[in-house]
Amino acid sequence: MKATDLPLYYNAVDILERNLERRSDKTALLSAEREATFGEVASEVNRIGNALLGAGIRMGECVAILAPDSVEWVTTYFATIKIGAVALSLNTMLTTDEYAYMLVDCRARALIVHESLKAKIDPIRSKLPFLDTIVVTGEAASASSETTLPAFIAGASDQLATAPTHRDDICCLNYSSGTTGEPKGIPHAHKDLPLTAQLWGKNILGLTHKDRTFGAAKLFFTFGTGGNLIFPWYAGASAVLLAGSPRSIQNVLETVDRFKPTVLYNAPTGYAMTLATENFQDQYDLSTLRVCVSAGEALPAPLWERWKAATGLDIIDGIGSTENYHIFLSNRPGDIRPGSSGKPFPGYDVRLVDPEGNEVPQGEVGNLLVRGESAALSYLHLYEKSRATFQGEWLVTGDKYYCDDDGYYWHAGRSDDMLKVGGIWVSPVEVESTLISHECVLECAVVGERDAANLVKPLAYVVLKDGTESGEATCEQLISYCVEKMAAYKRPRRIEIVSELPKTATGKIQRFKLRS
Repeated sequence: MKATDLPLYYNAVDILERNLERRSDKTALLSAEREATFGEVASEVNRIGNALLGAGIRMGECVAILAPDSVEWVTTYFATIKIGAVALSLNTMLTTDEYAYMLVDCRARALIVHESLKAKIDPIRSKLPFLDTIVVTGEAASASSETTLPAFIAGASDQLATAPTHRDDICCLNYSSGTTGEPKGIPHAHKDLPLTAQLWGKNILGLTHKDRTFGAAKLFFTFGTGGNLIFPWYAGASAVLLAGSPRSIQNVLETVDRFKPTVLYNAPTGYAMTLATENFQDQYDLSTLRVCVSAGEALPAPLWERWKAATGLDIIDGIGSTENYHIFLSNRPGDIRPGSSGKPFPGYDVRLVDPEGNEVPQGEVGNLLVRGESAALSYLHLYEKSRATFQGEWLVTGDKYYCDDDGYYWHAGRSDDMLKVGGIWVSPVEVESTLISHECVLECAVVGERDAANLVKPLAYVVLKDGTESGEATCEQLISYCVEKMAAYKRPRRIEIVSELPKTATGKIQRFKLRS
């Protein structure tokens, strides 16, 4: 599928409305709070869209959504897209100052905010000169001085004409999750949503209308929006939403047990936490799952193998990015190399290059570039960063990879995570994969630390499984284990036992915080 296969004037509300003719009465969304059919969702989308138009929102203007995953989140998202406005998905775990920056940066005209998060907006209300409309959602929203969602759409028609958007018009905006500590606005066009849904969701994962997806990643990230909304609806499948925290593995497992999805999306840390849950297979029914998906970080082979042994389920690991919306390099059912990110698939091309832009020989580590039609064109209001990342047809991912003789791609770390030890490059991913294979390690992260001679040496932060002694003897045991399993110069020179690792809301480890 190519962008030119879509009509020139295309609106991504088609992802929803393509289901109305044959599946209007089918349940589209399931959650503990509410369920809705495709027909009910479409009706609410139209009412919210008409209310936004009545509030003066015009094509190209930004509507921000700050709320837990819910039917209302989804209907606001597609209502914004249908009227030709831009849906901004805000991370619910940020600070007041970060919200101020983003809402001003994109000149948001309206904000749909959940009652539990409104307190983060109140202190900055006077600093948001473009924000005209605030609508509050939630069961106790009526206590707010702002307009509630039911009041906002009261009397609004459930009939709405789709805005005549060009397939290249911007329809959604996300800010990067901040693994480098600096958020970047990433706009995507209407065409990007069906492209990624067809190229990966259907062609690789094999989603059909018979599936039911569930993702621990929240909808405000493209991993969540794509995997647990755009992909299933494009295929006519249903999606399960979790309003609560995905960091509680109990929340995730209870949701799987209750709503019986066939596809589960999670980050590597989520699978590790599940395996560390005693007797999880006896407590929770996972029998409806046919496949699992991992992204966000490289999935270590030992973790893949432990999951397969415990559940009998494959994990499809790949790499994507918000800039590309999203997966472009992937393992696939029936073709999995544990520990690798798989191979490119039709619709995307990749290259591995040195710092001068020359392709590196097979087996050598290089900077990963990707080419595909679902990529963004630039960052919002960041000219220099855009020039460095979006280089003509090619997108610089910021990841280091090598390709083996069989064509599988192996993650070596982020470009700013690589360590030069004794003049030789060391991949922190390789060291982490070795550590994670030890029976007492739950998760870990490796960064560089300068010694007394100002030389860089690997330092490992390790979270131990419950019941493991955290003394010096354990640290020495882990270092010795690494020496047995890999070249001695790659071993961590020091191990620090910690109770948890700093992560983004999608489970990515924030190594910049460990380095600092």
